[in-house]
Amino acid sequence: MIYRVEGDILLTQAQAIAHGVGLNDPMDKGLALELHDRYPAMHKDFHRWCHMHNTKPGEAWMWGGPDHVRIVNLITQEGVDSHDHRHGKATIGNVRHALDALVKIIRHEKLASLALPRLATGVGDLDWDDVWPLIDERLGGLDIPVYVYAVYRPGQAALEPGL
Repeated sequence: MIYRVEGDILLTQAQAIAHGVGLNDPMDKGLALELHDRYPAMHKDFHRWCHMHNTKPGEAWMWGGPDHVRIVNLITQEGVDSHDHRHGKATIGNVRHALDALVKIIRHEKLASLALPRLATGVGDLDWDDVWPLIDERLGGLDIPVYVYAVYRPGQAALEPGL
C-alpha cells in the first residue's frame, strides 16, 4: 500500500530508502547529497558497482550500510557530463525501468517497507504529475507499506501508518 506523507525522509522508520541518481553521479544535490554526507562509503561503492557492471539508466542497486541501513539507488537520470559536470536529466522511461528493478529488489531482499521522495523531480527535472502515476502503478500493488514523501519538511518525522 502506498502512503503519501509529509516530513523528512531521513527520519523514516522504513527498512529502506530509494532515491534517484544518474550514472557517475557526484551526489552533490538534494537527497543524494544528504545520503552521501551520511554514508560516504555508499557513494564510493556505487561508482565501483557502476564501473564493474556497465550500468545503464533504468537499473537499480541496493547498498547496505551500518546499523542495517539500506539505500536503493535508482538510476533515473542519464550520466553526468564529465567535461562540464552538468547532471543528466531523468526520463519517464528510465523511471519506469528503475521502478521495475526496485520491485525485483524488494521481492528478492524481502524488504518490509520502503520510503522514497518525489522521485526524479529535483535534479532529474521531471514533472511530479508525470512521475506519480508511475509510482502508483509500479509500487501500489506491493504487500508492503511504501511511503512517498510528497512534501519535504526538514527535521519532521512523518506519520508512517503500519510501522
